[in-house]
Amino acid sequence: MASYTSFRALAAREAEGQDYRIRVEVRDPRVLIMAPHGGKIEPATSEVAEAIAGADYSFYSFEGLKADGNGVLHIESHVFDEPRALGAVEKADIIVSLHGQVDRKEEFVMVGGLDDGLRSEIQGQLEAAGFRTRPPSEGLMGTDPMNLCNRGRSRRGVQLEISRKVRDGLRTNQDRLQVFATAVRKGVQLYLAN
Repeated sequence: MASYTSFRALAAREAEGQDYRIRVEVRDPRVLIMAPHGGKIEPATSEVAEAIAGADYSFYSFEGLKADGNGVLHIESHVFDEPRALGAVEKADIIVSLHGQVDRKEEFVMVGGLDDGLRSEIQGQLEAAGFRTRPPSEGLMGTDPMNLCNRGRSRRGVQLEISRKVRDGLRTNQDRLQVFATAVRKGVQLYLAN
């Protein structure tokens, strides 16, 4: 079965709490850190998003819980319409969405989205912390105005596509996860200070 094209279609066939769960923590509503394909859909994206959000920023995660076949729960970012996500997005000035890129051999983070300033700050901080960044490949650029990261109040955000090799490393090394999260948070803080 192909991925769902709307949350309504997904909710008609999948059971919340059994097949998927949604976690929302509203803290500072101006800054929202999201993992719309979390849990077993794009592994480790929920954990990374939660680490970045910390106790300060709002957090949203849609998480696959199935034993297998979680790819079906992947609603593409430009049509992602889960109501709790949209409620959080509408309040946010800054949105950083985390996604899982499939590469298991190379360590890199693709930094995309429409917010050039925020993208630049986050990219600089990730590189300073020792993470390799690269421009997003076609289809992973996060520049569609309807992309979830670009639907906040400023109409522009950032999308991080994290290679599987980086995600696996962050999942098994809590110190490295904190370095990554701190780098992204510092990028957000520098952007907010400008």
